[in-house]
Order: sequence, then structure tokens, then C-alpha cells
Amino acid sequence: MEQTFEPIWAVGLMTGTVLDGNIDVAMLKTDGERVAQFGAYTLAPYPRSTRDLLEETLNQARAWNFDGPEPAIFAEAEAVLTRAQSEAVRDLVESQGLAMADIGIVGFHGQTVLHRAPQAGRIGETRQLGDGALMQSILGCKVAYDFRSADMRAGGQGAPLSAAYHAALLRDLDTSGKTAVLNLGGVANVTWWDGKERVVAFDTGPANAPINDFVKGLGLGEMDRDGALALSGSVDETRLAELLKHPYLAAPYPKSLDRFDFGASMADGLDARTGAATLAAFTTSAVGKALDLLPKRPRRLIVCGGGRHNPAIMQMLGSRAAVEAVPAEAAGWRGDAIEAECFAFLAVRVLRGMPISFPTTTGAPEPLRGGRLAA
Repeated sequence: MEQTFEPIWAVGLMTGTVLDGNIDVAMLKTDGERVAQFGAYTLAPYPRSTRDLLEETLNQARAWNFDGPEPAIFAEAEAVLTRAQSEAVRDLVESQGLAMADIGIVGFHGQTVLHRAPQAGRIGETRQLGDGALMQSILGCKVAYDFRSADMRAGGQGAPLSAAYHAALLRDLDTSGKTAVLNLGGVANVTWWDGKERVVAFDTGPANAPINDFVKGLGLGEMDRDGALALSGSVDETRLAELLKHPYLAAPYPKSLDRFDFGASMADGLDARTGAATLAAFTTSAVGKALDLLPKRPRRLIVCGGGRHNPAIMQMLGSRAAVEAVPAEAAGWRGDAIEAECFAFLAVRVLRGMPISFPTTTGAPEPLRGGRLAA
């Protein structure tokens, strides 16, 4: 007789490669297949000193590039962020009148400092900072962590891992294959589900990272807030046409990107408005090319991640990617919580010994279990 698994409360954590200074923390009640209940969600800000430490860690990680011993700063940053995220979990749980004993597992993604996709004849490598054993000892609760390494050791891309969760959300929304999920973080990734067995997911290209870095480099703030620069500028169509010749965009999936694979240098020499408009047009045109690669081109995208707050990108998804794009909230989802919810969902799958990556999502050789468990 098949064992039934009751839904349990899990907490998921995510900090993206766009260092916005926040830890996303979300509670989810799930059996690892369906969502039984959405729980509380919060953004817990890092102190400025931690943001600065992580920024320096990312710089050193790029210089290191998996060559030789890890930079000493990794251990320091790992301890600081693990303690900060443990505190954020406890604060959220207790704010709901619950205790850590009520939580079945925590999904601790950690901070990606470097991700190198596999290439012909070479497996990929990835490094997330996050000490699951330390978090387990602080919280006294099971912790799933290091979600990507097993997939990459098996020859997979290690990303995107959100596909299983996106498919679980689509299950209650649209099983026709006409709706897909687009996540716009530092990098953009799409998930398409045929409504039955087949889930396809891959990174489409950049999302917010190049625009943020471009705006920051000009001393105009952390991001193109409300898409103001892009909306007031015109796209350099000649530059855009050149950029769209990049071989990644036409390459078959599975495929994945590092946050720095497409950079602000794409807008070198352009003024702030033209640069922001051109980068937004590149992101959305790349999404259009990705949709053309899917087994069936979706008519609608449910958009989650920070990029959905950029009206220029949302408009251009219609004009440049030729698809109806609606924010996650239009589907009754919480767009800012989805990535953290995803790692709560995946943590329960790790606990149950269920696969978290698949041949059509990461290019793993078979449906693969992943993640490490600190219990």
C-alpha cells in the first residue's frame, strides 16, 4: 500500500544574485506535490555591513572562478548570512504564533556566489554559501540545503530548480499548456508544463541584473525604478539586433546562465534612457526567442520576480515577445514570495526522497533527487 504523506509546514529562504539587501522568507504547507496552504511571507533586510560583505564576496568569487582554494571571505560570509537567515526564519515563525517545533523543515537555498554552466566535455560548477548544519543547530529543525550540486555532478545545469514548484502552481490554474511561468530575477527563466507529465524549464537570458548594474554604474540609484528611464528612452534598434545574434538565445535547452553572463556592457556608450530601454528590449526579445523553442508556444505568461514591477519590461513582453504578460498577483499568486516558497516546496521533496530536477529542466540524465539534509 502506498504511504500517504500529510502536508507539513515548511519555511523557504531565498536571496537572489541581485543584491537587493533582502532575505525572502516564506511559509508553505505542502506534501511536495500540491500546495495545501500559503503561509506568511516577509522580506527581512540584511544590515548594510552584510550587503557590503556579500558584494565583496561576489567580486572575489568571480576572480577565483573555481581555480585554486576558495577565498577566505567565503567562510566569513557563510557564517554571517547563515546566522542572519536563521534569525529571519525564527522571527517569521514566531510572528505567526508558532514555534520551530511546528515546522517540518526549512529549505535554505543560500547565496549563489558563482555558477558556471556545463560545456562540452566539462561538467558545470556552482557554489552557494549556506551552512545547513549551522542553521539546523541554531533552529533545532531539519534543514535542506545545497540544492544544486548533485544535479551538476550528474552533468545537469543545476538550474532552474523552480520548475517543479511552478508546475504545482499551474496545476490549479491552467493545464492546457497555453500558460507558462516567467521568473524575472537577476536572470530570467521560463517554465512550461503540458498539463500531464512534461515540464520544460530553462534560463531565457538576463532579466534585472544588466539594467540594475547599468543604472548603478551611472550613479542613478540601485535600479530603473518603475521603468522610468526605459519608458522615457528609445531602443537602439541597431545595437539590439546585434545583441540578439548571441548564440545562447538560439541554443537548444537545457541551458542556464550565471548572473554575469550578460552584463551592463551591452549598453556601453549609450545614455541612461537609451541604455535602459535597449537592455529592457533585449531581456524581453530574448524571452520571445525562448518561447519559440518550447514544444508549444504559450499565449500567456504569469510573471514573478522583481522584474514584474518594471512597467517597461511588462509592456515590452507584449510588443517584443508577442505574448500576454500578467503579474503573478493576477493569478492569485504572491510574486515576491514564489522563489522562497519554491525552496520550502523543494525541501519537502528532499525530505521525502523525491526528485527535484529533471532531464527537461536541468538536463539531468534522469529525474534526480538533490539537496543535503541536516537533521
